[in-house]
Amino acid sequence: MVRYNEIREGEVAVDPPSPTDAGLVFIGRIRTPWTDRLMTPRQGRHDGPICRIEIFDPWVPALKGLDRFTQVEVIYWLHESRRDLVHQSPANDSQTHGTFALRSPVRPNPLGTSVAKLVGIEGNTVLVRGLDCLDGTPLVDLKPDSCQFTPIAPPQPGDFETGA
Repeated sequence: MVRYNEIREGEVAVDPPSPTDAGLVFIGRIRTPWTDRLMTPRQGRHDGPICRIEIFDPWVPALKGLDRFTQVEVIYWLHESRRDLVHQSPANDSQTHGTFALRSPVRPNPLGTSVAKLVGIEGNTVLVRGLDCLDGTPLVDLKPDSCQFTPIAPPQPGDFETGA
């Protein structure tokens, strides 16, 4: 996939079903230094370049309180990714892996996720390090890192369930 949509030896593509509208709304746009997939890192680094997440109106007030965290989970739409491979060969060596066993951008629903280091918030822009997506990537959601988040709401019964 990273090599501009060719199918490598051993990879398997399918004819995906027609998409149905999930009602997804892009809430912003991600600005990174990368404009070419061949130059984009495969995984983000917390010492990588600062990237800018621009939040669209009317979602800007939703940033309130995010600055209490040092890491955020960024969920984005990999808009240039193909969506039809079920077996992939990331090393281009004909050894294949199922799509769900990889973090490849080629997915039935090409959602990308990164736990990024929060650098700061300037108005409607969140500054982070640790992304691995193209400049202009649509933003789906932004959340505090689950490892740093303690629920604010009172506990409910399911919170205490364990396996039998």
